[in-house]
Amino acid sequence: MTPARTRLFALLACALLLALFPLFGGTFYVQLIAKVMILAIFAMSLDLLIGYTGLVSFGHAAYFGLAGYALALLGPKYEAASLWWSLPAAMAVCALFALVTGLLVLRTKGIFFIMVTLAFAQMLYFVFHDTKLGGGSDGIYIYNKPELKIGDFALANLDKIEHFYYFVLILMLAVYLLLRRVLGSTFGRALVGIKVNEHRMQALGFPVFRYKLASYVLAGALGGLSGYLAAVQFGFVNPEILSWHKSGQVMMMVILGGMGTLYGPVLGAFAFVLLQETFSNQAWFGSLAKHWQLAMGGFVVLVALYLPRGLAGLIERKAQPAVEEEEKPKEKP
Repeated sequence: MTPARTRLFALLACALLLALFPLFGGTFYVQLIAKVMILAIFAMSLDLLIGYTGLVSFGHAAYFGLAGYALALLGPKYEAASLWWSLPAAMAVCALFALVTGLLVLRTKGIFFIMVTLAFAQMLYFVFHDTKLGGGSDGIYIYNKPELKIGDFALANLDKIEHFYYFVLILMLAVYLLLRRVLGSTFGRALVGIKVNEHRMQALGFPVFRYKLASYVLAGALGGLSGYLAAVQFGFVNPEILSWHKSGQVMMMVILGGMGTLYGPVLGAFAFVLLQETFSNQAWFGSLAKHWQLAMGGFVVLVALYLPRGLAGLIERKAQPAVEEEEKPKEKP
């Protein structure tokens, strides 16, 4: 079985398992997995930048938080906003912010690019933290979840946990398939070429700056999608979702799962959240649970040392011998 076919079967199996999970999972765990899937979308959007375009952004949380604030500020305060316009509006705000900032940050490279993206994210953080626009450090509550209706007919009630879970699952699969299609196109192959050797791609006549800008805007819009869903799930937004440590967390998910694999960041999101829940479990670890960051840091260090391609690399390593055995020419009798 080829690696592509193996990944397809694994994707279908995981999608089926996630679709069946609410049938036997408790309310807490259904909400937890919904949260993980939202972060998986967030991680895939960052992987488009880091893993495929070679742009290490340390300010990706700006789009996650900006979309949440867009929902809170653009929608009516005590009435449910329509998802049909609020979701595209939130993503459009993030795409516009990515376009404007991308025209500036993409003129830098290396450590300067990392610092400028962080600077823009921190500027946005202080806009909402230090002004009344975003409710200061307390943030803003979203009292009613958006409505998904056609006329008077409700396609889904996002107040119901199961409905929201399946809505997030569909969007996560849609984002994965979209990015897989984009990266399999000429545009996607050009992004990989830019990551490997930008000067050679430029010499071949590719508009490198425009390709990187398009990738940057698409990643910002998809990061906004995850932030919108997180705001809907938790019912409030505050400046902390824009801070640098949120960007660090999603970067850790990408590294943990495996950069440049697309499904690796999904694995990284699941591993990161589930390990966090495990290490912080006081029933298992007692007083040591409050130091869960130390255990998480140690785990990430071990992965970086022994699995440089992340958890996805471990899966590919196990699948490779079987593929090589199938491709090995048979000896003639």
